[in-house]
Amino acid sequence: MPRVPLRGRRSARAGTQTDEETRAHVAGAASAAAAEVAAPPAVTPDPTAAAFFDVDNTMMMGASLFWFARGLAARKYFTTRDLSRFVWQQAKFRIAGNESADDMHTIRENALAFVAGRPVQEIVQASEEIYDELMADRIWAGTRALAQQHLDSGQRVWLVTATPVELASIIAHRLGLTGALGTVAEVIDGRYTGRLVGELMHGPAKAEAVLALAEREGLDLSRCTAYSDSANDLPMLSLTGTAVAVNPDTELRAVARARGWQIRDFRTGRKAARIGVPTVGVAALSGGLVGGALALRRRNRFPW
Repeated sequence: MPRVPLRGRRSARAGTQTDEETRAHVAGAASAAAAEVAAPPAVTPDPTAAAFFDVDNTMMMGASLFWFARGLAARKYFTTRDLSRFVWQQAKFRIAGNESADDMHTIRENALAFVAGRPVQEIVQASEEIYDELMADRIWAGTRALAQQHLDSGQRVWLVTATPVELASIIAHRLGLTGALGTVAEVIDGRYTGRLVGELMHGPAKAEAVLALAEREGLDLSRCTAYSDSANDLPMLSLTGTAVAVNPDTELRAVARARGWQIRDFRTGRKAARIGVPTVGVAALSGGLVGGALALRRRNRFPW
């Protein structure tokens, strides 16, 4: 029997309602056909356990914000010479260890000033490109394998980093992780204001973010694991039942040994030497590359 068109099977009284139902049916079918259907989980979910990974020197060689800034410099957001000056200025603070309260206030207030006025989507697109160009090849295979072990056990895995949350989320997505906790920039009408929401995701702020996420997601922190390379992350590392020092700095290595934490070092002497230069001053980029950028922007009246 020939198939009767849907409209022909409806009562004439239906009128407009028939057309609406038809359009809804077609739209629903098209949406379902176009949807990406994920495969069923390969393992039983473990909803109360999770892992938290720092990014810079833990998941990635060097500082993610340094590579981000290099990518932006290549796109004429500022010059590579300016970038070098920012790194040196911040390195002096880190090496001397004498960041004053005023210095840190300036860093905090100006940390994301270089994106002020830029559309969020523009920075997200640039972040996608910069990750592929400059970051993908700098992921530590050993750390990535640790994250995968948690995923294979049914646990969720988050990055926790001072890097802007948009970039952090892209890194997490590219690595197949659950998500990311990063520095949040204020956005009004789809554009960055250049101001932070709260603090940089650094030190105690990381611990606060993990606590908030654990409460929201119903995590048992005693069953969770945290990974970092830096003693700056001791507040986060001390929250979880298991802490692992990855490629640790001298202070964290000493603390890890004293507390019986596991230490994993994926560096060779050559690699450590090679990444050391961008790392020393650049760690400050996660807290302050762009404090200098703001002053430069104001002096030169750049449109961004």
